[in-house]
Amino acid sequence: MFENLSDRFNAAFRNLSGRGRISEDNVQEAMREVRTALLEADVHLDVVKDFCDQVVKEAMGAEVTQSLKPGQEMIGIVHQKLIELMGPVEPGVMFVDPGPTIIMMCGLQGSGKTTTCGKIAAYLKTRGKNVMVVAADLQRPAAVEQLKVVTEQVEAEARGNATVSFYGEPDKCAEYGQAVGVAVGVCQRALKEARANKTDVLILDTAGRLHINDDLMKELEGINRSIKPQQIYLVVDSMIGQDAVNSAKAFNERLEIDGVILTKFDSDTRGGAALSVKQVTGAPIKFIGTGERFEALEEFHPERMAGRILGMGDVVSLVEKAQEEVSEEEAEAMAAKMAEGKLTMDDFLKQLKSIRRMGPMKQLLGMLPGVGSALKNVEVDDKQLDRLEGIVHSMTKPEREDVKLLTRSRVKRVAKGSGSQPADVNKLTKQFDMMSKMTQQMSSMGPGGKMKAIRELQRTDPNLVPGLKGMPGIGSARGSTKTKSIKSSFKKRKKGK
Repeated sequence: MFENLSDRFNAAFRNLSGRGRISEDNVQEAMREVRTALLEADVHLDVVKDFCDQVVKEAMGAEVTQSLKPGQEMIGIVHQKLIELMGPVEPGVMFVDPGPTIIMMCGLQGSGKTTTCGKIAAYLKTRGKNVMVVAADLQRPAAVEQLKVVTEQVEAEARGNATVSFYGEPDKCAEYGQAVGVAVGVCQRALKEARANKTDVLILDTAGRLHINDDLMKELEGINRSIKPQQIYLVVDSMIGQDAVNSAKAFNERLEIDGVILTKFDSDTRGGAALSVKQVTGAPIKFIGTGERFEALEEFHPERMAGRILGMGDVVSLVEKAQEEVSEEEAEAMAAKMAEGKLTMDDFLKQLKSIRRMGPMKQLLGMLPGVGSALKNVEVDDKQLDRLEGIVHSMTKPEREDVKLLTRSRVKRVAKGSGSQPADVNKLTKQFDMMSKMTQQMSSMGPGGKMKAIRELQRTDPNLVPGLKGMPGIGSARGSTKTKSIKSSFKKRKKGK
């Protein structure tokens, strides 16, 4: 999403290389590039002006830290100002006791509101909360049925022992528009049932319009007055740029929204809404939608988003995604197998499925420091993972436990069964054997030895990560150190060192 913005930022900071001091001239030169980049990203004009003025004021005449170059020092300043621009944000949902906690979802038609209701329900279910989703959008009978289908899918597919239920009164759609307060009545009866069932969270999927009008606002205000939700979330489509900010501002003036959920954050949109919405409306971004799956909803963290924009990656979010897919017990068991060199193809398949549940490969790799810009023109073929799964599934159980059993005739059989070539099967088994040996060696090494082993592994087979073409290595020790140095720099500056 922020590829073009990141490229322009990095180009501006590269111009500062070789300078011994951040002076007024080179700061102004760099900020001209930054200003242009932000405007091209569809960031609000007033936001751009205030942001650039603050950066210039802080950077003017700042001494370059001994361990950093001027460009890196400037990154540190801009990083901190980006965090301040998008935050502070209290991530997650605030719960009340006794429940239910009532969340009112509102937004324009086509913003992804109904799907986001399902995502929020899945998010809460994985955290042990029983959820009821209410179809309060009665202007379209199809909207009630759509939400019912979404709720049933979340209940069936989302992990966790909690429940997700649906409440709807499709017969009331015929009365909508003929009587006042029909949607309010549905919400009131849903709240009564939620209390009777001791539901933890009640999510109201309210009506939307193609544009903001007085009828829509009056209905939402009526629900707000009668139900008194603890949190009102506005769902906006991040692809519409400044219109997203304008609609958020209009909703906030009438409803005093508690947070914004940006959908379609995995698209090619320029990202201006993410940088403008907090400053213009005062309402923070609470969540971002990063895909079509119900798991594709992330809590919004300004410091992590600032890191992505500046090409510093987002390792923390990557680790959190991994922790959601793999329990600590499973990780320890896998580490023990790796240390003993007893990994099997079944283990490989299990890890492959965990990675796929975390999201698209390009999106995951983009969270690594220094990788985002390198991926810009790289072809990432997620279907390659399908082919790998097909090869493993075509093996017998003994073959998956010991790939050395794969003779030439067996390789041909596996290739035919998976619709691949014998060379593909041999390549997978060779890489798997190499990784097994390397991980066994690494388990007994110190940090320096591990890095040496990883470099040797990349040197031996630079295409080890499936689906990547044209990418000369992933990340570097130097990139990681640079990120740490930058963070250390503005920590010292804040302490007055």
